[in-house]
Amino acid sequence: MDKQHQQPVIFSVRGKAPVIHDSVWLAPNCTVVGEVTLGIESTVWFGAVVRGDVASIEVGSRVNIQDGAVIHGTFGESKTVLEDRVSIGHNAIVHGAKVCKGALIGMGAVVMDNAVVGEGAVVAAGAVVLKGTIIPPRKLFAGVPAKSRGDVKEDLQDHLSQTADRYLEYAGWFRGSDY
Repeated sequence: MDKQHQQPVIFSVRGKAPVIHDSVWLAPNCTVVGEVTLGIESTVWFGAVVRGDVASIEVGSRVNIQDGAVIHGTFGESKTVLEDRVSIGHNAIVHGAKVCKGALIGMGAVVMDNAVVGEGAVVAAGAVVLKGTIIPPRKLFAGVPAKSRGDVKEDLQDHLSQTADRYLEYAGWFRGSDY
């Protein structure tokens, strides 16, 4: 079986090109477009799209943007900021929001424009965080629309803090492979 080496789709738009640190790992079928900054040791996984065509996207260090996730914003209204050690779950959408250090956006969750997800907070799988919602640090939000379900338990906080490191380890399994 012939293997064709794929490359991520990376290109400029409106005169703005992605700035990607050398330590970033990009899956061969992810897309990174426009005004995007990807910080140290971050990873963008299979089928994920980071689309900075209409608004900027700032990604800190050791952020993992998992399979099928979409990161975008709204022209003239909202940019997206993912601070250090953030985890964006499979098929999640973060659209013009700020996700603070160590927070987790669960699988299939949606976080809309001008929302702020506090440090160490968790947006549960399938939740919808409405435009402008402010989630306090270390709170769990779930449901449609997402509402507070209490504090993030200490054991979950420990697990979250390790997620960024685990995704860096996973990326190491693929570095240098020919897919």
